[in-house]
Amino acid sequence: MSWDDKDDNTIYKVVVNHEEQYSIWPQDREIPLGWKDVGKSGPKDECLAYIKEVWTDMRPLSLRKKMEEDAQKEKQA
Repeated sequence: MSWDDKDDNTIYKVVVNHEEQYSIWPQDREIPLGWKDVGKSGPKDECLAYIKEVWTDMRPLSLRKKMEEDAQKEKQA
């Protein structure tokens, strides 16, 4: 934790984009286009711990889908 994190009293919300990539965003600010609220909010460390728990596959959704398609093609060949 850096020195500025100690004084961070901001409440954050966890957000996710269409590629199922997670981030945090200050609760009092409008979420940027392309992101949606997942329903988890709290202090920064709590939100980051939540993301660490739920975001177990760091690959973007499009890459995971492509790899699944390729694997299916190999099985059929």
